[in-house]
Amino acid sequence: MRYRMAFAVGMAVGYVLGSRAGRERYEQIKRTAQRVADSPTVQEAAGLLGAQVSKVSDVARTKVGDTLHNRLPFLNNHKDTGTGWPGEGTQEDEKLDRSGLPY
Repeated sequence: MRYRMAFAVGMAVGYVLGSRAGRERYEQIKRTAQRVADSPTVQEAAGLLGAQVSKVSDVARTKVGDTLHNRLPFLNNHKDTGTGWPGEGTQEDEKLDRSGLPY
């Protein structure tokens, strides 16, 4: 369905851009396209499609984020050591951990 719609839009754009029928035909196509775009039915369908895309993108973002969070250790919540890997602290971090006082 998506490919058919893209093909139809591509054909329409190609016809408009390549049309040798002149300005009148161009204006006629433009008016028809504007009427279709302003149609309440098309507006409603576009709103529903936008809402569905938003839902799907939120779900996909969450799933990808969770997967990356589980597979890449440096994305987990940890104290930033500056090395990019958890557990690899500097000597200052080790001194702070042992004494409780920063140097």
